[in-house]
Amino acid sequence: MKRFLLFSIISVIILSTCCGIMPTVVFASTDNEVSSKSACLMDYASGAVLFEKNSHDSMPIASMVKMMTILLTVEDIENNQFALTDIVTTTENAAGMGGSQVFLDPYVNYSVEDLLKSVIVASANDASVALAEHISGSEQAFVKRMNKRASELGMNDTNYVNCTGLPAPEGYSSSYDSALILKQLAGHDLYHKYSTIWMDEITHPSGRKTGLANTNRLIRYYNGCDGGKTGSTNEAGCCLAATAKRDEMRLISVIIGAKDSQTRFNEASQLFNYGFANFENMLLVDANQELSCLPVSKGKVESASLYANESFSVLLKKGEENPYTVQMQMPSKIKAPLKAGQSAGKIVISKNGVIVKEIDMVSHENIEKMSYLDSLKKVCENW
Repeated sequence: MKRFLLFSIISVIILSTCCGIMPTVVFASTDNEVSSKSACLMDYASGAVLFEKNSHDSMPIASMVKMMTILLTVEDIENNQFALTDIVTTTENAAGMGGSQVFLDPYVNYSVEDLLKSVIVASANDASVALAEHISGSEQAFVKRMNKRASELGMNDTNYVNCTGLPAPEGYSSSYDSALILKQLAGHDLYHKYSTIWMDEITHPSGRKTGLANTNRLIRYYNGCDGGKTGSTNEAGCCLAATAKRDEMRLISVIIGAKDSQTRFNEASQLFNYGFANFENMLLVDANQELSCLPVSKGKVESASLYANESFSVLLKKGEENPYTVQMQMPSKIKAPLKAGQSAGKIVISKNGVIVKEIDMVSHENIEKMSYLDSLKKVCENW
């Protein structure tokens, strides 16, 4: 039986390598004992899964659904669809949401910022619906956007039916998908502006105040934790998606179906500890670093700098020898014209001789072709 299992594992690895498909779970540990129904530990930079337990099982995730509500709001703000200072007039439907809430008044005005902060910090159902109605006109229309964005992110185990996570039989997700969406959220500075708040308050138009207390206790009690989302219902159990960063390494830890609140925080912390103790990130390609400066043929400029079109990091076990090699393939000179962002070469990254990634080398500026007058001027200058 052991030989059969070993043969099966080796066959999967060989098949994946030959087909250019990397297994979802890059690293796995048998040392972590997780009692919750589902768990996933993901490296932010590479997307590698360090630990998983039933990570693709679809199940209710309670208020962790609001991570998508937050993501769509943040993305729309950053894409200038509306601003934090914009005013939202609440409806009776939004103000009447049960569960966790900030007790919005109906038919009054709140700023987008107060509503967004209320969702991120206090997991407010009423603020979530108010934002959904403001963005899409109705919660139902907003849910369609949620599912469309989930599909774009590769969240194949997810179906949204509301923007709050209130119990619904057709609503579900997985710990892997929850890690994917928090990975997306963690790249937004606007999100972190509120996700690190421990205690705050909002002032209603009537003058009354509602206190906000962060439901994610790890932002105060776990070193490096700066974001996440809790969730808790009878159907979902106690859930948590959290992210923490130490030095240059960021991890995402997800727990679904814990037996109680303390267990979700303990087990998420346990996974963080495992990841930070045993792994490290290595930045192989930095998009902000000039890779080469090449002469330009028939261009208005004599030389141009080339950069990687994207950064690329890999995850290594601490103490492991780096199995990756990076090669640049580029011409001896650049022929004008060349548009900014247009490929002028490529970076080939290999692992033990097998290509795992190719990245275009580009100029950040347009390189224009020399005109007749430019040529004449150059001749005169060199006379």
